[in-house]
Amino acid sequence: MQIEIDDLTRSQVHALLDEHLQAMYALSPPESVHALDLDKLRQPGIVFWSAWEDQLLLGCGALKELDPRHGEIKSMRTPATLRRKGAGRAILAHIIAVARSRGYERLSLETGSVEAFHPAQRLYASFGFTPCGPFADYAQDPHSVFMTLRL
Repeated sequence: MQIEIDDLTRSQVHALLDEHLQAMYALSPPESVHALDLDKLRQPGIVFWSAWEDQLLLGCGALKELDPRHGEIKSMRTPATLRRKGAGRAILAHIIAVARSRGYERLSLETGSVEAFHPAQRLYASFGFTPCGPFADYAQDPHSVFMTLRL
């Protein structure tokens, strides 16, 4: 598996991010969807990675700098047909390593609260993420689960 910084130009990445956004809107009310579209992922302060096996896209994830000591995980996704192959775990480990190399003290995330998000919550917990309150510009929301990892 090759994890690389992605320029968000490939059609496979567009399709995966479209799958991600569609799923988020299917599972949560619009005001509770915090997934980023292509334009928002291209903003300064966000680095986006994709994971590949030859020409097959296995997953993606991004790191947003909230401040010089705090980062946020965004756009973690593996294609529905390719789950349970280790791509999500590999991308998460990569993002955590980058956050540590930047000197971040904390890495946080927002994910959904319904049952469909429980596997993601278990993945994050397996890396030491724990529940926390809203951070950055987020507000308390029954459709959101906030987690953080002290680095």
